[in-house]
Amino acid sequence: MFCIEDEINKLNIDKKLIKKLKSNDINYIKDVWSLKRKELKEKGFTDQEIKTIIISLQLEGLDLNKKIYD
Repeated sequence: MFCIEDEINKLNIDKKLIKKLKSNDINYIKDVWSLKRKELKEKGFTDQEIKTIIISLQLEGLDLNKKIYD
């Protein structure tokens, strides 16, 4: 499991999506972890990109809106 303080590029997602996250000042896992789906949508992310982010977080026991799964 990743630490929420780790850089966003540790998530197993496409480099293009990583670049888009960083261009929206989302540089750490904690930055995306604290967001809601609606907030990502407002930042210009597509539904497919949001699903990719959610799945990647869930594989590490995390989810959007500061949820943690044991």
